[in-house]
Order: sequence, then C-alpha cells, then structure tokens
Amino acid sequence: MTAPTPTPTPPPGEPPESVSRRYKLWLGAGIAAIGLLFGLSLWGMLGWEESNGSAQHAALARTHCALPEEPATTAHPGMVWVGGGRYEFGDTVYAEEQPVRMVTVEGFWMDRTEVTNDAFARFVTATGYVTLAERPVDARLHPNLPADMQQPGAVVFTQPITANTQSRLTQWWRYIPGAQWRHPEGPNSNIGERGSHPVVAVAFEDALAYARWRGSALPTEVQWEWAARAGQVRSGQDHAQPQAANTWQGLFPVVNTLEDGFAQLAPVGCYAANALGLMDMIGNAWELTADAYRPDHTEAPDEVAAPASADVRRSVPVGQRVIKGGSFLCAPSYCKRYRSSARQPQDEDLGTSHVGFRTILKAPGP
Repeated sequence: MTAPTPTPTPPPGEPPESVSRRYKLWLGAGIAAIGLLFGLSLWGMLGWEESNGSAQHAALARTHCALPEEPATTAHPGMVWVGGGRYEFGDTVYAEEQPVRMVTVEGFWMDRTEVTNDAFARFVTATGYVTLAERPVDARLHPNLPADMQQPGAVVFTQPITANTQSRLTQWWRYIPGAQWRHPEGPNSNIGERGSHPVVAVAFEDALAYARWRGSALPTEVQWEWAARAGQVRSGQDHAQPQAANTWQGLFPVVNTLEDGFAQLAPVGCYAANALGLMDMIGNAWELTADAYRPDHTEAPDEVAAPASADVRRSVPVGQRVIKGGSFLCAPSYCKRYRSSARQPQDEDLGTSHVGFRTILKAPGP
C-alpha cells in the first residue's frame, strides 16, 4: 500500500472549515465519540493475532457468495419488490434519528444487493465514465487543502495498533492519493478478485450517474429505511448487534475477532436476506441515499429530498447526503449504527472505503 498522506495540522479542536469539508469525515466508523474506549493499547494483541491468523486469512480469501436463485418470472432481475406502507420513521438512539414520525411510502423495486464492482465496471466500460475520486480536486470548493489532499484520491480505513477513540478519527482514517473504486485501499491495491464486493470509493455524483444509466434512481431515506425494516412498522426493534451481518466484533478499532467471517468488506449476499429478500441492508458498506442531510427529523422527509439535478457541486458549496445501514466498522463499543434507522452525513464529493450504494425503480409491482 502507498504511504498514507500526512494528516493536516489544524489547531486543537475541530479542523478549519476549509479542510473539514473533505477530511472531517462524518463517517460510519463513529462520529459520536463514545467515551467507552480510551487509550487502547496492545494488551495481548500479538497473541490474538497469532491465534487468529488463519481465520483472518480465510476471511480475506473468500471472494464470492452464491446468491439465492431468482424466480424465472421476476419482472426486474436483480431487484425485489418492496410493497408500500406506513411506519415509524426514525429512532431514539442518537439525536440525528429524532423525532420519530409516522410516514407513508409507496411501493418500489430495489436492488437485492449493493452495486458490485463488476456491475459498476460494466457501467464504466459502456459509458467511459470517470469517477470523482479519479478527477482533479476542485480548488474552487477546497481552496485551502494541503498539497497531498489536492490530488485525486479517497479516504481509506487503516486499522491502527493502538488508538484513543476520544481523539481524532484520523488515527484510523487516511486520505490516500490514488485510492478510487478500482484501487479502494490505494494505488497498490486492486479489485481483481473482488468483482462480487460492493463498489466503494464512489461519491454521490458517481452513484447517481450509475443509477441514471440503469434507468433507476437512488432511494430516499424513507424508502431505504422502510426496505430495511422489511415490514416492521414500530421503531426501535433492531437495536442489538445483528448476527447475520458484516459488522465489527472486538475492541474497535484495534481488535477485530472476525466472528462474522470477514476482516473488512464481504462479497454481497454472504448473509441471509431480510424478509423481503434484500441482502446486506445492515453492515458491510454504508449506502448513499438521495436525501440531502439534515441534523435530525424535525423537517418532514419530503422537504429534504435530493434536487432534480445531479450537478449540485458546480454552483453551490459542497453538501452532504444521508447514508444508511452502517458498515463493517460498526461495533457496540463505538458506533451503534447497525440499525435500520441509523443515519450519518457523507460529503457529496468524497469517496471512502466503506460507502457504497444500491438503486431503486419506480414501476408497477408484481
């Protein structure tokens, strides 16, 4: 892997706004600095690594999981029908999930898995599309970035040996020039055997371009949450860390016991589908939605939907979108966002190694 980019050195406290838009990382590894873990050290980690080395090798070696066979008569292959309904949108675990409000959603089709590297590669081959992480950084939107961060790249999780979870997230997040969807951990990585993994290091604009090419769309937050609930109307019924999902087991971010079988991202479909047939709605990779981010649910969700135009970064300051579902980095000790109602903001023009997406289609049901 390429050497990580040096961390910017803003004064103590929050980074300056000019840096924060691209580096402050409202990411699913846990914005909430839960004071449960502090001053983590190596305490026995060498022994843990020795006893778990073979398990980690096996976890990293698994590159494909067979998907359930689809009905031959399905109207939209690769998608499942999500019937409409009315439900309690939101939760009370974190402030951004509140207040809980009743919402109504119409039926729609949804990709049964996250968009994979193979699927995204077909889009790029057909269109010649170049993702945001591969293009020069827009100096108009980021006029005061350090030189290394002015290079095309993405933010990558790098597991530390020790960490203080009350301190900077840059202990385990690094902006790496050359990181992009084909090289998700940096220029020395590749996706050669990871065609079935979720595509990551893509920005909002990239996901929107793919969806439009497919003739589909990104889900709104209300649609996404309803699909993840799989018919559960009541809020707060999924607070426990799920067993059938790719999340973090162990002491985040220094010890991953791999109880779920994977050290980082898993191929899509390795865990049981929910009651609708949707896979990996919780864990694995956070998923982009169409909604602009607001700090809570005070505004009705239809008031914060995505604009009709995708070209939002050219004439306005960089915004943020809602991401849903948590990722392989969510742990009970740090980021309890492996829940249907969990939400975080994600900068529109920033790709990361744990954020992907799936699409929906508004069409008649079966």
